[in-house]
Amino acid sequence: MPRSGLYRGQVIHARLRPRRHNLRYRVFSLLIDLDEAEALSERSAIFGFNRWAPISIWEKDLGDGRGHGLRNWVEGVLAQADLAIAHPRIDILCYPRLFGFVFNPLTVYYCSDAAGAVRALIYEVSNTFGERWIYVLRTSEATGPFRHDCAKQFYVSPFMPMNCHYHFHVVEPGDHVMVRIDETDGEGLLLRAVFAGERHEFTDRELGSALFRYPLMTLKVVGAIHWEALRLLLKKVPVFRHEPAANRLSVTIVGASGQPVDTELHG
Repeated sequence: MPRSGLYRGQVIHARLRPRRHNLRYRVFSLLIDLDEAEALSERSAIFGFNRWAPISIWEKDLGDGRGHGLRNWVEGVLAQADLAIAHPRIDILCYPRLFGFVFNPLTVYYCSDAAGAVRALIYEVSNTFGERWIYVLRTSEATGPFRHDCAKQFYVSPFMPMNCHYHFHVVEPGDHVMVRIDETDGEGLLLRAVFAGERHEFTDRELGSALFRYPLMTLKVVGAIHWEALRLLLKKVPVFRHEPAANRLSVTIVGASGQPVDTELHG
């Protein structure tokens, strides 16, 4: 049975200050074992890996965006974090392309050793300005739930200040998956964002059902970002101006203290 799966669930955001603001949307994510991706693509009429299909995953949408060699990139990032795992299992939780379109605000890579213990998590954060920041964090637990703290390094929303801290709480994918991010500032909790989903098998039947239920999901993600921005403006939530990132892609290795110990910048 493939380790890869499909998770149907909800994205929930709850903002506490300076105005309360909540959102809730139904979505689905794919969990792709990178070693299974080609075989899943070959036997599916609906799913494609590095090829067009109604539901697809492309390496060019992930990591350094080179289009091929995603495994090599992940292994290089792990080695940079002093985690040279021999052929790690790499499970990727992300939105797929639907009919060729995708935007992934957050992609999570679960990196496991030969015994199946998750040794590191990679959080890949993207904004609507075409910029991407990768946070690499080692795990101290073998199976989770995993908890990480990390200083915010990257502009994501015009309604969130940069002087913040992320607190990740992540459940390893099984029958259910959960990724929660609490964003705090000097006054405490500012925003809680959660994706929670229930597992369905990676079959054409389940993929087709998800496509039927959420045919425009990835467009809805972008539309929802702009709709919620309008609602926040109407609530007179302060706006923080975007300063373009010096590089399209940056990778930060995070130490045990939650502070960056190494940052690699890419053009």
